[in-house]
Amino acid sequence: MSSTGSRARRQRRALAGAAAVAALALAATACGPEENDADPKPSASSEKSAQDLREELGLPDKLPEDLPAALKDLDKWRGGAWKNWDREDWLREAREFVNPIIEDYWDPDRMEDAEENERDVDESEIDEGVTDPEPAPVEAEEVPLPYTEKAPPVGKVLMETPQGPMVCSGTVVKDPENPGRSNLVATAGHCVHAGQKGGWFRNVVFVPHYNSSGLTPAELREATQEQVAPNGVWWAKHARTTTHWIENGASSGGTGAPQDFAVLKVQPEDKNAKSTKSLEETVGGAVEVDFGTPGVQGIPSLTANGYPAAPPFTGERMYRCEDEPGRLTLDPSQPTMYRIGCTMTGGSSGGGWLSADGKRLLSVTSIGPVTHGWLAGPRLGDEAEAVFEAVGSLD
Repeated sequence: MSSTGSRARRQRRALAGAAAVAALALAATACGPEENDADPKPSASSEKSAQDLREELGLPDKLPEDLPAALKDLDKWRGGAWKNWDREDWLREAREFVNPIIEDYWDPDRMEDAEENERDVDESEIDEGVTDPEPAPVEAEEVPLPYTEKAPPVGKVLMETPQGPMVCSGTVVKDPENPGRSNLVATAGHCVHAGQKGGWFRNVVFVPHYNSSGLTPAELREATQEQVAPNGVWWAKHARTTTHWIENGASSGGTGAPQDFAVLKVQPEDKNAKSTKSLEETVGGAVEVDFGTPGVQGIPSLTANGYPAAPPFTGERMYRCEDEPGRLTLDPSQPTMYRIGCTMTGGSSGGGWLSADGKRLLSVTSIGPVTHGWLAGPRLGDEAEAVFEAVGSLD
């Protein structure tokens, strides 16, 4: 859901910021197109160097075929050329999701500075012929503290975009391939990918049960990482969204919203924790994704959950809205969306819409109006299920 205003960013430590941007640039350059200005067949020494580089940077096995040129460019970035890094070029060239762990990148300061990744829809985009009457606003209520296994398995999704750090919400979902040990997170497509005019975002992480103890904004500024992220920071190892979102999605308006869905497979930032608990075990639960796309007549209520951050909210607490869903149509060629009354604002994007018993996820927050009286999310059908299965099959 676009920001209604920008919060002032606090000055960051120069050394840490430089290192983080350098790592970002390295990741983007390693997966981008390269000019063939060297022998396309790498030598044995080049292959060995490429393997060493992959391990050092945490990159995937798939690197550009022109390994000598790629390695040369990576060395150039290491030499300081990252200072000329252009955010717009980076977004346009980010065709593959590459997200190496950068320890301590998402410290409490950066988490707080993240802007709301919000998408406001213009009322004129709505097809009134197949849309139910606008619902009455439902005041968002706080989820009771602390956020333990009794709370929805919801957290913040943080990402680095060309506009700076931004925040969405996400939900831990069950993985049929790993019962009881899921590392999957459902969120919105616009929280991980820019859509038709861009590529994948970088430094994408999930922070489950962010600020579980309910610290105030002032207290959060002095809080430790453990207080802000009691269940740790989980980096997206893999991410997928629908082809419809990639080809049609936009940063504003409702374009692409009927298929605005994404799934992450995450891993803990703490490497020592990789051999222990999964995300599901750490958080204390997960919900099943329902791809049955039931009509609104068969759904007594849906509860949207998330961390709204745009005024009047401040982003430090989890909220929810429960309402009987109606239909919303933006694109007659796509399935109708679910719509409920809700006053949550930007930052709640990607948050899960749960069934009345809280056990099934039927949608995620995609869009809302500038008046913040309702929210809408996609019905999860075949396209969403294909995304889910693709991520689940990856190691």
